[in-house]
Amino acid sequence: MKHFDVIVVGGGHAGTEAAHAAARMGARTALVTLRAAAIGVMSCNPAIGGLGKGHLVREIDALDGVMGQAADRAGIQFRLLNRKKGPAVQGPRAQADRTLYCRAVQAMLSAQPNLTIIEGEATDFIVNAGRIGGVILGDGAQITAEAVILTSGTFLRGLIHIGDRRSEGGRMGDRPSVPLAKRIEAMGLPLGRLKTGTPPRLDGRTINWDILESQPGDDDPVMFSFVNSAPFVRQVSCGITHTNERTHDIIRENLSRSAMYGGYIEGVGPRYCPSIEDKIVRFADKTSHQVFLEPEGLDDPTVYPNGISTSLPEDVQADYVRSIRGLENVRILQPGYAIEYDFVDPRALRPTLELRDRPGLYLAGQINGTTGYEEAGAQGLVAGVNAALSARGAEPVIFSRRTSYIGVMIDDLVTRGVSEPYRMFTSRAEFRLSLRADNADQRLTGIGRALGCVSDQRADLFAQKMSALEAGRSLLDSAQFTPKEAMARGIRVNQDGMRRSAFALLSFPDVRFAQLRDAAPELAAIAPEIAEQLARDALYANYIERQNDEAQAIERDENWAIPDGFDFAALQGLSNELRGKLARSQPQTLAQAGRVDGITPAALTLILAKLRQQQRARSA
Repeated sequence: MKHFDVIVVGGGHAGTEAAHAAARMGARTALVTLRAAAIGVMSCNPAIGGLGKGHLVREIDALDGVMGQAADRAGIQFRLLNRKKGPAVQGPRAQADRTLYCRAVQAMLSAQPNLTIIEGEATDFIVNAGRIGGVILGDGAQITAEAVILTSGTFLRGLIHIGDRRSEGGRMGDRPSVPLAKRIEAMGLPLGRLKTGTPPRLDGRTINWDILESQPGDDDPVMFSFVNSAPFVRQVSCGITHTNERTHDIIRENLSRSAMYGGYIEGVGPRYCPSIEDKIVRFADKTSHQVFLEPEGLDDPTVYPNGISTSLPEDVQADYVRSIRGLENVRILQPGYAIEYDFVDPRALRPTLELRDRPGLYLAGQINGTTGYEEAGAQGLVAGVNAALSARGAEPVIFSRRTSYIGVMIDDLVTRGVSEPYRMFTSRAEFRLSLRADNADQRLTGIGRALGCVSDQRADLFAQKMSALEAGRSLLDSAQFTPKEAMARGIRVNQDGMRRSAFALLSFPDVRFAQLRDAAPELAAIAPEIAEQLARDALYANYIERQNDEAQAIERDENWAIPDGFDFAALQGLSNELRGKLARSQPQTLAQAGRVDGITPAALTLILAKLRQQQRARSA
């Protein structure tokens, strides 16, 4: 019988981060997976990051995780989304070569000390006095451990749907995990069913690229990892096309043959990543939908048509795909499909991702009701760190929503649960002005170092950066400008006679570092990347101070009474969905409003502001 400190079950994005994190912490770690060659596979779209998701990847990287490094090594197109907006809502995204991504993940795991990869199927748990103490494999072998992390993805009783045809599978080509699902059910854990989907894969050699719009990457690509500055491989462009009325007619005529609309699927799908059938039904007034044609690799002709996920039969898929401009003669390499699977209600978890009623067992990834590589990877890292801490008898770490998107996500999951697959958005964070992708290392690398999950090399690089930021901030604070001097440099300030530091002037939206450097030559000693970071910090400094004040007010004022008949529908800034939920539930206090499914702290701030406005009006 083999013994480890931590066992991780599943080699997907959650499992790789969990295993790597636990091993970085010094725990003797075993990663149990059905096929070692499938570790790090990108089961759905060949991309990492995006709005909200990119923030999570930066935070994983700040804690010395796998995903950011692998995405940089495999990235064939980098784009910073929302580039024209403020840094708080900008999200890095990379199109990845599937093969290179897998290769990068597997190389990092192979090089990590304390980590052993075991091929096999976990079918049961070892229980000692009510505590999970290991796993039993399909061949009867037993592996014991102080803590077990289950990252089963979509494999628990996974069912693949293509029209009215169903087959068991965790993803196309891989068998599901049925014995383990039954064991979890027998343990009395609260289970539900969710579903996700994927589009048909296309042969790029049969696409008429010449008539399609091209979408290149950024000229100045932004990397995910704080230790990288440029892409590692050749960059490519994606294509853009659109569905049309003929496409929509084909889908409408065959809705009854869709697995989802034909009543074959029980699970709830992700509202923010709808199938093409959902789009046609929910947005019936739209005559077209955008489709991004994303290459899956530099040496792979496969193309991922982002935007047309489906569970329609193969013949219907062929008809509607070929009705799209540029795809008239396309060859489908693999049909699209929907997959439904078991998940555990995340309200059964502690913020450490350990089950409340099954000590020693941690859950991470889609088993907790989330969707996406990034959400899974972030949970895996948290579970891996806490399992390693538990194995050595140390106190757990709980990530705060004040300091990380990781904390936002986990708090949302364990306090609110899910009614559909959870996806990260910047709007979920009430502190998003300070939780930027660019400063994830400033927020988390020090914490990771104290925990022991950040390497010496990463820590040294971070220390150098922090030293440079401190020296640069000192220079900015010491460079002082009178209103007249500022105006002479084209900086509009109040002529109040007050001297302002260069850092204070950088908080003005139209002020550029170059203007200040020309006026104060000593600022030229600040390296360009450090100057850019300081400019972002300065831009948000005043807003962050006000944001923190608002957050403290929310904590003080949770018991504010909400009067009968309060018009939630009139609140500007709330989604229609949240307005409807609040109107139906009619919470009596701000605290009760906070427990409405899907409510965000940002929405509570809006409600509180309205309540204060009404109070002032009554007092006037």
